[in-house]
Amino acid sequence: MAFLDLLESSPAPAEHPGAVRAAAAAQRLSALVLAGGEPLGAGTPLAPRGGSGGSLTPPRGPRAERWAGGELEGSAALSPAAGTRTAPGASSGIAAGTGTAPSWRVGGQAGSGATREAQPGPLRAHAAAEAAPAGGGRPRASGAGPAPSGAGAAAAVRGLGVWRAMGEAGTGPGHREGPGPGPGPEPEEDEAAGGGGGGGGGGARGGRAGPRGGIRVLKRNVKRNGSRSCLNRTRFGSRERDWLREDAGRGCVYVYGRDSASCASSDLRLVLCTVDTPASEICDGEERKNLFLQLHGDLVRRLEPAEKPLQIVYDYLAGLGFDDPVRMQEEAANSDLSCMIRFYSEKPCQVEQLDRILLSGIYNVRKGKTQLHKWAERLVILCGTCLIVSSVKDSHTGKMHILPLVGGKVEEMKRRQYTLAFTSAGAQAQTYHVSFETLAECQRWHRQASTVVSMRLSMVDLSCYSLEEVPEYLFYSQDIIYLNLRHNFMRSCGPGSLDSLCRFSQLKSLNLSHNRLGEFPLSLCEISTLTELNVSCNGLHCLPTQIGKLLNLQSFWLDGNFLTSLPEELGSLQQLSCLGLSFNNFRELPAIFEKLTFLDKLALAGNLLETLDLAVLNRMSHIKSVDLRLNNLKRAVDDTPEGNKSVTYMDLRDNRLTDLDLSSLGSLEQLHCERNKLKELTLSGFSLRALYANNNCLTSVNVYPVPGQLTCLELVHNQLQCVPDWACEAKKLEVLDMSYNLLVELPSRILSSLSLRKLMVGHNNLQSLPPLLEHILLEVLDLQHNLLTELPEMLFVKALNLRYLNVSANNLESLPSACTGEESLSMLQLLYLTSNNLTDQCIPVLAGHTSLRILHLANNNLQAFPASKLSKLEHLEELNLSGNKLKTIPTTVANCKLLHTLIAHSNEISIFPEILHLPHIQIVDLSCNELTEILIPEALPATLQELDLTGNTNLVLEHKTLDIFSHITTLKIDAKPSLTTDSALTSTFWSHGIAEMAGQRNKLCVSTLAMGSFAEGVEAVYGMFDGDKNEELPRLLQCTMADVLLEEVQQSDTMFMSNTFLVSHRKLGMAGQKLGSSAVLCYIRHDMSDPASNFSLTVANVGTCQAILCRSGKPLLLSKVFSLEQCSEDAKRIKEQKAIITEDNKVNGVTCCTRMLGCTYLHPWILPKPHVSSIPLTVQDELLLLGNKALWEYLSYTEAVSAVRHLHDPLAAAKKLCTLAQSYGCQDNVGAMVVCLNISEDSCTCEMHGITLPGPGGFSSTTTKPATPSSSSGIASEFSSELSASEVSSEVGSTASDEHNAVGLDGSLLPRQERRCSLHPLPPLSIFQRQPSSATFSSNQSDNGLDSDDEQPVEGVMTNGSKVEVEVDIHCCKGKGLEFDPPALEYSSSAPGPEDDSGLVLLIQRQNSVNSGTAQGAIKEKCELQKSPSTCCLYGKKLSNGSIVPLEESLNLIEVATEAPKKKTGYFAAPSQVEPEDQFVVPPDLEEEVKEQMKQHQENGADQERKEESAVALPDEFDTAL
Repeated sequence: MAFLDLLESSPAPAEHPGAVRAAAAAQRLSALVLAGGEPLGAGTPLAPRGGSGGSLTPPRGPRAERWAGGELEGSAALSPAAGTRTAPGASSGIAAGTGTAPSWRVGGQAGSGATREAQPGPLRAHAAAEAAPAGGGRPRASGAGPAPSGAGAAAAVRGLGVWRAMGEAGTGPGHREGPGPGPGPEPEEDEAAGGGGGGGGGGARGGRAGPRGGIRVLKRNVKRNGSRSCLNRTRFGSRERDWLREDAGRGCVYVYGRDSASCASSDLRLVLCTVDTPASEICDGEERKNLFLQLHGDLVRRLEPAEKPLQIVYDYLAGLGFDDPVRMQEEAANSDLSCMIRFYSEKPCQVEQLDRILLSGIYNVRKGKTQLHKWAERLVILCGTCLIVSSVKDSHTGKMHILPLVGGKVEEMKRRQYTLAFTSAGAQAQTYHVSFETLAECQRWHRQASTVVSMRLSMVDLSCYSLEEVPEYLFYSQDIIYLNLRHNFMRSCGPGSLDSLCRFSQLKSLNLSHNRLGEFPLSLCEISTLTELNVSCNGLHCLPTQIGKLLNLQSFWLDGNFLTSLPEELGSLQQLSCLGLSFNNFRELPAIFEKLTFLDKLALAGNLLETLDLAVLNRMSHIKSVDLRLNNLKRAVDDTPEGNKSVTYMDLRDNRLTDLDLSSLGSLEQLHCERNKLKELTLSGFSLRALYANNNCLTSVNVYPVPGQLTCLELVHNQLQCVPDWACEAKKLEVLDMSYNLLVELPSRILSSLSLRKLMVGHNNLQSLPPLLEHILLEVLDLQHNLLTELPEMLFVKALNLRYLNVSANNLESLPSACTGEESLSMLQLLYLTSNNLTDQCIPVLAGHTSLRILHLANNNLQAFPASKLSKLEHLEELNLSGNKLKTIPTTVANCKLLHTLIAHSNEISIFPEILHLPHIQIVDLSCNELTEILIPEALPATLQELDLTGNTNLVLEHKTLDIFSHITTLKIDAKPSLTTDSALTSTFWSHGIAEMAGQRNKLCVSTLAMGSFAEGVEAVYGMFDGDKNEELPRLLQCTMADVLLEEVQQSDTMFMSNTFLVSHRKLGMAGQKLGSSAVLCYIRHDMSDPASNFSLTVANVGTCQAILCRSGKPLLLSKVFSLEQCSEDAKRIKEQKAIITEDNKVNGVTCCTRMLGCTYLHPWILPKPHVSSIPLTVQDELLLLGNKALWEYLSYTEAVSAVRHLHDPLAAAKKLCTLAQSYGCQDNVGAMVVCLNISEDSCTCEMHGITLPGPGGFSSTTTKPATPSSSSGIASEFSSELSASEVSSEVGSTASDEHNAVGLDGSLLPRQERRCSLHPLPPLSIFQRQPSSATFSSNQSDNGLDSDDEQPVEGVMTNGSKVEVEVDIHCCKGKGLEFDPPALEYSSSAPGPEDDSGLVLLIQRQNSVNSGTAQGAIKEKCELQKSPSTCCLYGKKLSNGSIVPLEESLNLIEVATEAPKKKTGYFAAPSQVEPEDQFVVPPDLEEEVKEQMKQHQENGADQERKEESAVALPDEFDTAL
């Protein structure tokens, strides 16, 4: 629906009769209401009100502006007649105006009656509407005397670019409607027409907006629908549409009324304005003092009078990623946008927030614990830390009793209902009893008071309340020590502002972060008691010199500002021990740090430093910790020979350092230098305890002397070829991680280290491990992704403390024994052996590890798992046997009582294992096996959460079984195959498989979108969504994103993918305010600009979900990783926008993503604008892989492609990817999608049911089942030899009879237009298009290879396993009056695949010049045709032996060509049956040509055989390109 369709017209308010007077006209209205009437032409006289004669003509030139604004004395208030109609009975007599600019008039008002005094100031539309109901009728309140008989057209004023709509649509008592001279409402805008009556004109409902610079206010009481406002959608006037479309700078702003929990509805107004309209004009039009802005349903701030609301909306949309002004105009008028940006005419409030700020009321109060005091009515206030009780008598105003509650108690009185006893702390505690009227009120007070009395310190938390001032009653809490005003909009001056905070005499800690201060409040320098002050993220550019007055200040936080220098007076704060200056604009280390001797930490992360001057750092002898991450450091210099003995911690992450020499820092204990460009690193080892240098280009790391205190060393993702010698000599080294390096050997000293507990050397080039001679203390050993062929023989004997071993992705063929004697001492609990060459011989060795809890044996060569060995693994909790050749799972699996996860997909299991009796079983994955039936117990275990049975083609589940399985949380079974033609077409070009695994988490936060047939055409959409820790947003995107894409494709052919993400971001609504999700979306379609082109792939993504295209066996990255670590552009943008990036590298401590859908409260740091790439698909494109962050974190692109490239089943491929990620260490949610592509140069997308054989009276109607997907191009055409003639007639729709009759549809094949590909465009009627093809036709019914009418076989044809290639014309046509002789052809082909059991009916016609030759097969595989008991009979005489004799007049339909063009695709030669009786029936008149052709076949036989041998085997199916 267009955005203007959402706008509503409303009843025009009543107008007083004297509005034409100079006093009413001189009012400076700042909002104009459009009224009824037709446009005026130039110079059209204006009728004065009251029905009297005379005319008013608007002045021209500069005087016109003053007159329209009401500055000229005696001028009438005018309304722009922009095309609104008058209702029947209106007396206008106005001619239609010319031109685009609206004209102005004062409408007439007939009759006389009681007049109403002019309202002071701008007239409110809804106030006037209360006095006069819409459409005429009785008013709500009748005045003295008869009411005005005419419904006046609205008065309006054009002033300061603001328009205000108002009108009068009713009369007084006793008035009845009557006809009038005015025209009736137009049919298009009848909903906006106003009702009139009597002899006067009806008030217009819905006016026209004027020229740029104006606004129109439409008032609506919108009913609440749950937690969202719903707008009754009606038509909006076409002139308003035209007015908006004339200029993209115009638009619509939603203005909401006070939205509180006590209100049943929200007062909503739609304001038409321009980008130049300030908030003050809208406020004047609404008779409001202020306009408020709320972002993302969170904080609400007051707009300054000069701020422009529509420009704020457009800037917000541009920040999201919209760049088309017209599209931004549409988005601004969408009601869903209110979840992200919303305007209020009154500040909204919530009862819960108000309760936490202040509770007040008049209740009966009694003082003291005894009953000596009487109950009296008092004003009771709970604010801050105190209970305030005051008299309600005016004479006692100001007399208050203050009861401190911190450390006290609040209790419910048992003797009196709804009564609380408030008691202060201390020896002289006082008590007040307060009696409430209702239980709910009593509970509110009790809940808030309990929070106060439970505090140990006098703390008041007023953060995130959108406060501009603190409540006056808060200043009675003089014991406040800690005051938190974070995330508010505190003012610097005024009552309750920051200037008043000095009234708190004991205030020590003050938090004013995120208050948009702009300047440092000087009044804060007067609070001498402050010891902690936080003014982060306030846009400060400098500090005042008065800051030196805060002599007691110990912690000063200034992060997230724009500071470039510090005042010298800051050096007088000698007690300052913590100074936060991160994410400012410092370009060098401030010299003031040398004076702050108590300061021990230098926090300058996220600044603009380019050089680390160690000499300056040496002069700051008191600094112990240095945080310089996320700067622009390129080098470190040290000009002084003196060393630094104070710095113990240094963080240099995410800089641009290439070489680093910190050998002068003799006291350095911990160094972080990850994600630099370091090639060489030099350190001092005197005090070094931990070194983290991951993600660099290190080739050498020098530490001298040997670090005797070193406990942790991480050098991941570098280029080291050996383990440093000093690391082998470190006596206290406990953790060594050198994964992703170039190690070729492992020193024996490392393995024999007495201190090493964790060794991670995966993803290297290790070919062997040193022999173990002594016992080692290793507990964790990671050797995955190396070149190991065997493990040390004594590994499990010497490493008795080993708990975790991962040797996945090696070349292991055997495992060492777990014990030397009869008893095993192994303590191994986690063993990962995935992707090796292990056989059944390793199973007895595994039985020696009786403590195993997790065992992964996926993708090996296992054929059986001995039952006796499995029974010994009693502690097994997780077992993964996927990707092997297992026939069964041993029944002894029932002994594994602790087993909760069994994954055994992609095997050959035919018997369902006995696992449903296990008490703790949770996840069972038996997909892609050969299950036929399931024997289940009467009751399933209550713990079973997921059962995956997909990919078992022979499995048939009874209804009883499905009923039992219905109680499982997640049940995955194969859906029934669709018989639609679209599914047949889509399965030809692409097929997909999806795998999702929760891992160690208790919920799955990954969702996928897979639509192989999209937009009613040969298109496809695939997507993946990862919510990290939430599952709501991925599911929302899964349900809505395809619909959004379909709408955007229809609107734009260039920006559709980007707009899809932005609109989906908006449609998340309230769920997207706090939650976020990564997303990747892939769209396959034909290029609309070039219909003759092949398919193109468009990919868009945000966050960490990625898409990979396998092209010629190589991975091609189509997406971009939007994270702080991998997207430097976004990281720079976020730094410039002053977001706080925490030490764990997350934006505001929430997410590491820089772009994602949702998380609108992190705007503008986190954006939804996606990365979009488009690429044409070619014949070299094999796979499309989609995965979330967890998948690509543990699986490289190259390994993912090579792991699944050879698999024909996309489901098994996706399962394998997830299994590999889990075996490599992933414990998070992991999701994978594999799309097998079958794109070739001659990919045909024609609708196959449009291809048929002609009958005598026209064409037969045909229906086909889905074609079998194949690796070759084109549509799979299989002529099933397993169907009888009757089956063919029922399945294909043709008729096989002795009379050779065919009953067809009269003149047309299909009830709708055929979908045709670029290779087969739809021809004009009665015109055939010729397409070359090649097919193999054979018969296996004749005993002698001959039909009964053939006298003798043709020489060269009667050969064993022979094949004849003929080029025929396959006509994809549609038309009337095309009458041909029905062709007769005998043929048979291979048995159909599982998804194709019907042949395709082809129309074959002889061509005058046909060439034939050795055709290049379009497929890559040999296909052996199986013998069938019957043959397909289409047209022809059916004989007793089952063969078919073609009609004599049809024998010339097939002509064997002499020279066929040689091309790689488009021609197909299928091998015939292997039975010796296979023959091909050749018409007599073609025998000589066939003989000649067969000779050419024999000459080229050797070359043809070589080509066939190089093809890949694909059983039981072949394709014929159409």
